[in-house]
Amino acid sequence: MATMARSFLQAISKDEVVAPPLRVVQIEGLAVLKIIKHCKEFAPTLVTGQLLGLDVGSVLEVTNCFPFPVRDDEEEIEADGANYQLEMMRCLREVNVDNNTVGWYQSTVLGSYQTVELIETFMNYQENIKRCVCIIYDPSKADLGVLALKALKLSDSFMELYRGGNFTGEKLREKNFSWMGIFEEIPIKVSNSALVSAFMTELETDTPVSQGDYDRLHSSTTPFLENNMEFLIKCMDDLSMEQQKFQYYYRNLSRQQAQQQAWLQKRRTENMARKSAGEEPLPEEDPSNPIFKPIPEPSRLESFLITNQVSNFCGQINGVAGQNFSRLYLTKALHEN
Repeated sequence: MATMARSFLQAISKDEVVAPPLRVVQIEGLAVLKIIKHCKEFAPTLVTGQLLGLDVGSVLEVTNCFPFPVRDDEEEIEADGANYQLEMMRCLREVNVDNNTVGWYQSTVLGSYQTVELIETFMNYQENIKRCVCIIYDPSKADLGVLALKALKLSDSFMELYRGGNFTGEKLREKNFSWMGIFEEIPIKVSNSALVSAFMTELETDTPVSQGDYDRLHSSTTPFLENNMEFLIKCMDDLSMEQQKFQYYYRNLSRQQAQQQAWLQKRRTENMARKSAGEEPLPEEDPSNPIFKPIPEPSRLESFLITNQVSNFCGQINGVAGQNFSRLYLTKALHEN
């Protein structure tokens, strides 16, 4: 009996130390509807909310959620946000609803969510919740008949770099880290109970085509493409400004190295003269000289995030343009028939 108890405790300790990797985010249909309703009601204002559920092995179950209040004053949000969350968790616990925090959700506009603020929020959650996710919902894609839900987490390699605070080119090359390794997208699985599934089956109409199917046939997506192009141009301008920072840094570095070489040559010539005179040579480095002060290299985090956004906008433009061509060919074939 003692041996069985010891082996059981060892198994528990091993499970605590080595957790299986997160494979899927299973979210209840009711929680999905709450997220969509909250984000669409306040669009285009960006909103956030808390995700509640359970962490079971390689599956993160999201069973409930609640929205955060929207206030104009940022100071009030910081002061009342924590109290609001605690009060909501207490109320949910009293009615026997899952009140374990597993992450948060937030709305976005055309997928422009790759920001420093999102990373800082992730790191704050990671202090208490080892495996948390952020569910991103884009209400602007609903008009195209698309349920734009994404579950994201930070990669382990990026969190290690972020904690070190070193995003120099040398460190990134050493870790073999690229802009694509910041976020990891986790597959989402929407689940419902058997009773809800049976009820939804009864509510289904006899028509084989739904409103979402008609929305996908809309051939006019000009506003969506225009907005994507505007965001893409803005991101390219921001990326150009980041590149100018690095160009300025490398110019200063080259100028400093040239000054160091000139000073070193002058010091060596002076030391040769001192040796001829029988005097002690002077040191070939002078830490008090400003030209030997290292120039800090700009962080590459912002440029990596902008590159992520550029890739996202290009992917959306490519996807919508491809769908439009398919619709046009379909319409042409229907007219010919």
